Amino acid sequence: MKNKPLLFEQIGPVAWITLSRPEAMNAINLEMLDGFEELLPQIANDTAIKVLVLTGSGRAFCAGADLKEILGSAHLPDGEADFIDRLTDRVLNVLRDFPKPVIAALNGITMAGGLETAMCADIVIAADSAKIGDAHANFGVYPGAGGAAVLPRIVPLNVAKYLLFTGDTLSAEEMKTYGFVNRVVSIDSLRDEAQKLAELIAEKSPIALQRMKVVANATGDKARNDALEHEQVLFRRHMRSYDAAEGIRAFGEKRKPQFMGC
Repeated sequence: MKNKPLLFEQIGPVAWITLSRPEAMNAINLEMLDGFEELLPQIANDTAIKVLVLTGSGRAFCAGADLKEILGSAHLPDGEADFIDRLTDRVLNVLRDFPKPVIAALNGITMAGGLETAMCADIVIAADSAKIGDAHANFGVYPGAGGAAVLPRIVPLNVAKYLLFTGDTLSAEEMKTYGFVNRVVSIDSLRDEAQKLAELIAEKSPIALQRMKVVANATGDKARNDALEHEQVLFRRHMRSYDAAEGIRAFGEKRKPQFMGC
């Protein structure tokens, strides 16, 4: 029986998607895109799931897109979405604006499309053995899913250019120094640490987290005053929510709030 390239698991309020093509360093193929396109809307609409964690199996998080399948989809009929269209529009852009917090747990090699996938996460935890880079230049390929456009928004420009131009990888500790990785842990504790962090986040108000994410994601494209106005609009809307009232009541009553996400 053929193994699925994406594995789904739910542990309490946390959904795990594991890229599972270890023999191909979890390179993204068409079947994996099918899985993402099926799972992501289900997770987004499941109110019991509060946080999504992405990780990989074997020695890689993801080494990028499967180049053979990219080439194979290059001559599709007009109007039919090709590999990169699907990866960018139906997977990575969905992850970037996912209505719930997304954690990337980098278990190993993270390159090219794997790096672009990790860049969509809100928080990145990496094993101390993880190697992170762009690698497109090594194959004469141009990044088509955020490598050149988004990476310089996350790390210093000269660091982004180094990764893009050299195809080299940096350690998890180095990428933590540059602000890409939030926390570095041992490979043996990676899953437990990611689960604990996800559970901590899952205790918060889902609607507050979603609104924070919307404003935070948009702020880099706005002038400061416009960003503040955006925040204030959502603040006023949020203060009419059940969760805001419940949080304030719980604080006054010295108890843990019971958020409903509305």
